[in-house]
Parts: sequence; C-alpha cells; structure tokens
Amino acid sequence: MGERALANEGHTTQMNDFATQPSRRRDQRPVLALVLTGGGSRSAYQIGVLRALAEICPRGRNPFQVIVGTSAGAVAASVLAAEAFHWRRAVAGLEEVWSNFRSEQVFRVDPAHMLRSGTHWVLSLLSGGLLLSPPKSLLDNTPLRELLSQRVDWSGVRKSIDRGHLRALALCATSYVTGQSVAFFDGRENIREWARVQRVGRRVTLTLDHLMASVAIPLLFPPMRLGEEHFGDGAMRQLNPLSPAVHLGADRLLILGVRARRAAGVAVSRLPIEPPTPGQIFGYMLDTLFTDQIYGDLEQLERINELVQAAPEHAHGARVIDTLMLAPSVDPREVAARHINGMPQSLRALLRVIGAKDISGSQLASYLMFESGYTRELIELGYRDAMEARCALRAFVTGEQLPSLLTSPGVAQAT
Repeated sequence: MGERALANEGHTTQMNDFATQPSRRRDQRPVLALVLTGGGSRSAYQIGVLRALAEICPRGRNPFQVIVGTSAGAVAASVLAAEAFHWRRAVAGLEEVWSNFRSEQVFRVDPAHMLRSGTHWVLSLLSGGLLLSPPKSLLDNTPLRELLSQRVDWSGVRKSIDRGHLRALALCATSYVTGQSVAFFDGRENIREWARVQRVGRRVTLTLDHLMASVAIPLLFPPMRLGEEHFGDGAMRQLNPLSPAVHLGADRLLILGVRARRAAGVAVSRLPIEPPTPGQIFGYMLDTLFTDQIYGDLEQLERINELVQAAPEHAHGARVIDTLMLAPSVDPREVAARHINGMPQSLRALLRVIGAKDISGSQLASYLMFESGYTRELIELGYRDAMEARCALRAFVTGEQLPSLLTSPGVAQAT
C-alpha cells in the first residue's frame, strides 16, 4: 500500500532542490514528515488516521520529525507540533474537538448574523459599493479564531523543537501581494530558508495569525494581514505541496488526503442532466483547490525517483524520497449527503440560494459541514482505512521497506 514517489519540485528546478539536501547514510533512520492537506470539514478524516497511528506507532511516541499543514490541515499540524512531546494526548485532544464540532464553532451561522451579512452583500452590489463597501468575506470565522486561541499553545512548538521531539513545523499560506506560496516555518537552527519559482520558505516565530492566514479560504473567510502583506488559504498557489517537507529535511512523507481518488467531478453517482449550479461549481473549485496538486506532485515525484534510481551517477546529490498517501475509501460527498439535514438552517438556506441543496450540493457541503454526525463518521472512516493499511504504516514509521501493495503509485487506498 505504499511505494517510493516524489514531491513535485517543478521539472529541472525540482532536481536542483533535491540536490541541495544533505545526503544521508543508509544506516541512518529516515526523517519522517507528516503532510496534512487542506479540506475544510473533510479534514476529520485525517483525525481518524492519526488516531490509528497513535495505536500503531511503537511506544506511542511522535514518529514525525517534520510536520507540514495547509488550510484545515494546518490546524491539526499546529496542535501536534505544540504537543509533540505528548503525541497521544495531542491526538486525543484533536479527536475530542472534531468529534463534537458544531458549525458555530467555526463561523457565525445564527439567522440574525446571516441576514445582516446577506443584506450587506445586496446593498453593496446594488449601490456599486457607494452605500456600503464590499464585505471582506462571505462568512465570519471569528469563532474559529477564538477556538484555536484556546487549543494551540504556540510556546509548545519551540519547546518541542528544543527538546528534540520535532525538527520543524511549517504552515503554508498564499500571499495576495506576491502571489507566492509561502511556507512559514520554525525549526532547528541549521534549516535554511529557501526560494524557488512561486514558492518560498520563511523562518518565523509561528503565531495564531499564521494559522489563520493558512485557513483563510478565498471568498468564504477574510484574508489575514502579516506584516505588509495579506495572506489567504495556503492551497491557492501551492503547485508543489510536498516541497516544504523536503526542504525541511524529510526522507519519507506520509500524506493524508481528503478525496477519494476517482471522485473528482460534480456528481456523486452519475453525470447530471442539468448544467451545474453556482453552488456545485464552487464545491468543485474547492475540491480542485485542496486536492489536485497533491496527486500531480506524487506523479512527478515518482518520475524523479525513477531517474535517480536508474542513473545515480547523474543525480547530482539528489536522493530518493519515499512517500505514502492515505486517501478515503468512501467518497466524502456520499457521507455528507447523509448528514445535510444536520446543518444549521441558515447555512442550508445559503446553500439553497446558490444551488447547492440536497445531494446535488453535497460536494460543497462536504467541505463546510462542521457538525458532529458528519465529522464522527469521517473520523471512523479514517481510522478504518488506516487500520487496513497498518502494515504499510508500521513499515513507514519504523523505516522499513514499504510493501508494494497499492492502487496507484504512492497511494494506499482501502477498498
């Protein structure tokens, strides 16, 4: 259920990136990285996988020296890094929050606020911005900021690094000024910043503002100002989502995805007869934003690995990077369709207005449904998939050769 594959560093530039990494002796244990992709409420799936990993890992210790998070994946990444010296406690805390989620913990969904927000949009549109300036976002995610301020101890990140439980943490965001994908990281002193085409790594003291920048989904949530720049969701310009983990020194990457590999369209079971609605298209855009780059990166990484293995004398110091990706065995849209009636009434009304109602809007709902019935089912799905792939996962974390039982290069997808 796993195989050597590679992070897409961008054709020729990619080869140069890997050449800059220090070579590692064969008898040394590989540096493991956990890459948590974005996915809104679908990220509950990742929590189930983490729960299984806490059981699978020997002695229950944090097996990942490098942790990289983007968008909703940055939330779990921050918690895990802040408590890397209490790995199982960190995972249990994440499961507690995600198992009891309510939409009002993420954004304001009370009818009065939604009505005011809708009125603001209408008046701004009708007046051309003369009566009211355009709103910063469709939804107000102030509740999420309040929740995260209570749940993430940022001093713990540095403590984890100083105690040797963590090599580096990176949170990815997108600059609206430069258009670059920025990996904000804190880590050991010997890790250098990097700059490549459309992507950079900046050493900072990570704060809640960096996390809020990473989760700022365009249009849905307001951008976050950091210094002289405004930032949004890290997945927007992240053409090479595996690159930060490699730059931070990882040899093996475990990627937790949130989309069933063959579930990429706008319909759940069959092609729609009618043209897709704006709500369906928006769901499709989120799906593309969070997922497509990962699969492209894995394929490119596999090609580079093959080149390194076939002609090591011409590799110029590049090294093979092992990857293992776990993806849902059940389409999250199908899970969301069973729980749509559990969403707050005001949010369901918004989805109806934009044409994302009932099962036809399950793709968008699957990213916005922060309700315990839905998140618990995804957690159980992630746990079940991970336990079915436990042989590959155990080999991954112990540094052994990965078994070659897979559905596609580098992807373990339970069936």
